[in-house]
Order: sequence, then structure tokens, then C-alpha cells
Amino acid sequence: MFINNFDPVALQIFSFEIRWYSLAYITGIIIGWILCKRIFIKKTNINEKFDDYITYLIIGIIIGGRLGYIVFYNFNYYISNILDIFKIWEGGMSFHGGLIGVIIATTIFSKNNNHNSFQYMDVVSLVAPIGIFFGRLANFINSELYGTPSELPWSVTFIKIDNLSRHPSQLYEAILEGIFLFLILLYFRKKNYLLIPGLISSLFLIFYSLFRFIVEFFRVPDQQLGYLTFNLSMGQIISLIFILIGIILFYFKNENKQIN
Repeated sequence: MFINNFDPVALQIFSFEIRWYSLAYITGIIIGWILCKRIFIKKTNINEKFDDYITYLIIGIIIGGRLGYIVFYNFNYYISNILDIFKIWEGGMSFHGGLIGVIIATTIFSKNNNHNSFQYMDVVSLVAPIGIFFGRLANFINSELYGTPSELPWSVTFIKIDNLSRHPSQLYEAILEGIFLFLILLYFRKKNYLLIPGLISSLFLIFYSLFRFIVEFFRVPDQQLGYLTFNLSMGQIISLIFILIGIILFYFKNENKQIN
């Protein structure tokens, strides 16, 4: 059993704090940008505009992630405390909301530049697991999104929460949604799936949502929501919706591939 007593603050200069969660976002974006520029889009028609696209991407992640958390997970609180919506430093971001924000931002940017939006979303899908990996590690350090009680040898006690041994669900997600998902998408890239815009994006939706759905069985649901329909968490319900969207998208994109 491991005892988690990490400090969520990585560095403090006088009253200015740099948190691990912020560093996770920054590290994921930088590494993803480097991989895209040097490998995934080096010889494509979107390479020239990709640096401009990153600005849209970051805005989509932040606004979408914040609004997604508010709408999906804590709407009643924020509708009564409007100003707290802007207190992002206090936490409260939703991956699914960030994903929706990225889709909207990408669609707007692509339309303005006469590009296929799936060309951008496919390469972002390839590197997104890197950011997810670092983000889940930051969740672990912050003792948030922790797991259900467990007596397994690798269980963790988050002493900032209680004295119970729990599943390190954040690490499960880091492994599945980060490492495994990255390797799966790299495999399909080598099978030339990038040549058909939309295929990699659809596979990302399917596999990410599948892994998220599984890990949620070992993760404590949000306190203000608990378990919902069929004893599923909000994260599982949203994941099921995205799995369905991913399957439909993959079917139509693969159908177009066969027709062409």
C-alpha cells in the first residue's frame, strides 16, 4: 500500500504558485505540438496553419472543459454562484467538455481556412493521450478523482481524503487512456488510417470512452451527483454516448473509403 501525501503545488515563488495540474496541461500541449509538427503533419497541407490552430485548440480546451464541468457535473451550484464559473484555479474541468470545445474550435478554424476539420482532429487525437497521461498523473498528485476502497497490494491511501486504501483510479486512466490509447492509435496510423480523415478521430472516441467507462467502475463518482441511471456515473453515461458517436463516425468514414 502506498500513502499519497503529495503537495499539489510544484513550485511557489512568494505568493505565486505553480501547480502540477497546470504543468501537466502545458507539458501535454508542448509535447503534442512538437510531435505533430515534426512527425504527423510535416508533409501535409495543414502544417503551415497548425501554429495558428493551436491558439484555437487551447481556447477550446479551457472554455469547453470548464463549461462541460459546469453543465454535466455541478450545474445547480454554478447557476447560484455565477462568479465562481471564472475561478478555474479552484478546479473543475471536464474532459468531455474539453473535447466538445476542441471539436467546435477546430470546426471554426477549419472553415475559416478551407480545410477539412478532421485533418486537424485526427492529428490532435493522435497526441491527445499524451496530455491525458500527464493530466491523470496530476489528478493523482492532487488526490482527486480517487478510486473506491480496495485491499489490493497496489492500493493507495489518500490521506488528504481519509484513511481508506483505495484503487489508484487516476493511474488506471493514465495507463489506459494515456499509454494504451497512444499505442493503439499509433498502430492504426501505421496502417495509413490518417489518409482517410475522420477514422483516427472515431477510433479515439471509441477507445478513450471505452477505457473511461471501464475505469469509472473503480472510481468514486462525483459527490454532488452520485450514481445515476442503471447505477452508472455521469462519466459512464457520457462515455456511452461518445462510443456510439465514434462507431457511427467510423462506419460512415470507412464506408466512404470503400466507395472511393
